[in-house]
Amino acid sequence: MSYNTSWNHKMAARQDSMERRTLWIVLALNIGLAVAFFATGAFGDSSALIANGLDNLSDSFVYAISLFALSRSDKWKRGAANVSGGLLILFAAGILYDAWRRYIGGSDPLGTIMIAMALIAAAINAVCVWLLAKLKDPDVNIRAANTFSYNDFAANLGIVVAGGLVAWLGTNWPDLVVGVIVAGIAAWGGIDILRDAHGEHHKAVHTGK
Repeated sequence: MSYNTSWNHKMAARQDSMERRTLWIVLALNIGLAVAFFATGAFGDSSALIANGLDNLSDSFVYAISLFALSRSDKWKRGAANVSGGLLILFAAGILYDAWRRYIGGSDPLGTIMIAMALIAAAINAVCVWLLAKLKDPDVNIRAANTFSYNDFAANLGIVVAGGLVAWLGTNWPDLVVGVIVAGIAAWGGIDILRDAHGEHHKAVHTGK
């Protein structure tokens, strides 16, 4: 084995180890956020918080799939990315149902709870974005993880605005609107990931991988 080949293997192993460690950290943070969102969403009667809890739970499943695919072939990685995109779209449909249920049945969200939880989550998601941005030459699953983290960060800022409007106006519609927007962001993110995986597939066909 030549020196260059040995060096390339070492660098690839180091990259794989760094990606694996980063995904484990992000996975743990998202599981913690999902639990916190469900608890505060139930206590604060908030569709937006429940939506983000489902989002983080969905993200956690996807990170677990990405960890499983890391040391496998490019075909496995593309398959994992397709599952990730599909899960996000499925999650979006669930959020729309929850928002519709609360619209019909009524709800009484607590704006202060929404704001506090969203600010904590935004800080944690900023850490996730920072960790993932440190990875060089990310594969399709790492790019998917980046999409999730950016989507979550944007959704949390939306909850802060909605919480302020709920507290100010004393009505539930800002909470429901943000729940629907979170669903839209998730669906768009899922479509983007599926497109990325599709592009990787075409690239593999042309290169014979």
